[in-house]
Amino acid sequence: MNALETLVTIFLIIAIVIIFARGVVIIQPYEQGLQIRLGRYIGRMNPGFRWIVPLITNVVKLDLRTQVMDVPSQEVITKDNSPTNVDAIVYIRVTDPEKAFFEVTNYRMATVALAQTSLRGIIGDMELDEVLYNRDIINTKLRDILDRETDAWGVKVERVEIKEVDPVGAVKQAMTEQTAAERARRAAILRADGEKRSAILKAEGTKRGMILEAEGDRQSKVLRAEGERISRILQAQGNAQALRILSVGSRPLDRKAITVLSLDTLKEMSSGQATKIIFPFEISGLIKQAAKFIGAEEEAPAERPEGVLPPEEILGTVPTYEEVRTILREMDTKIATEVSVDELKDIGKAKRRTAEEFTDEIEEGGG
Repeated sequence: MNALETLVTIFLIIAIVIIFARGVVIIQPYEQGLQIRLGRYIGRMNPGFRWIVPLITNVVKLDLRTQVMDVPSQEVITKDNSPTNVDAIVYIRVTDPEKAFFEVTNYRMATVALAQTSLRGIIGDMELDEVLYNRDIINTKLRDILDRETDAWGVKVERVEIKEVDPVGAVKQAMTEQTAAERARRAAILRADGEKRSAILKAEGTKRGMILEAEGDRQSKVLRAEGERISRILQAQGNAQALRILSVGSRPLDRKAITVLSLDTLKEMSSGQATKIIFPFEISGLIKQAAKFIGAEEEAPAERPEGVLPPEEILGTVPTYEEVRTILREMDTKIATEVSVDELKDIGKAKRRTAEEFTDEIEEGGG
């Protein structure tokens, strides 16, 4: 009898312990508990160690942390009839545990289904290019719709992100061809612009080259003309000085000397191979003068006495070979340093005597 009582006592103790243990509930810091007893909501249970009436009380734990839900990929038809596969990620957080449990069967599944339908409607009102380039607008619209609809479930939609937009094969191939055509168009535009700039630069270079060539040709012609002018001036000066020397030397000659010179000239003219000779003077007068010279009967009149030779200064200053080379070297130096025409004139004036000076000397010597 004692053994039976002992067994019953042990069984009761174990049953009481099990029943007591079933009433122990531990709520984590990120959870909120809902206590339901015999089909009636009793209230919330805060985090910590809690004990409830076992067997007749049920505790539902809801996670209050931000939860990440993946919206499955789905094929959506855009406004321009382009099939596209789209998926997204939704971040939600339970703000009202009673609504999240009593107002909807499964708030997670309901939020994902609502995100799919809303995403299909938003993308259906947009063209494919807008979908690809305006993801921020899609995210904002989808978040506003989900947050407004899930507010009745005690769920807060914190953020929505479009994860991938993948057009179907045919659309993707058309986009690839379009992109290649656009790149080819841009390359053609850049190539044409480069050729245009190259042609402009080449034309400007040709223009500048022609201008410089014309300017160089003009300067060379001016310098060449100036050089020829100076050469002619020097040559004329030399001829003038030769004529002055000849005139000075011919003054003391009498008629006999002139007759001898004329005969020598006649001899030189006759020694040629020409069959016809034209004499620029009267032959009879020359012969008569020669007869008088050799002792003809007619007595030659007395010649005037020879005059005194004029001073040598009347001949003027004749430039030497070294002086002429010095003038030419100075002109070359000035030309190399792009000297002006007026300066070239000054060089010639500095190195030669003017015609007026020679005339004055002749007049002074004759006086």
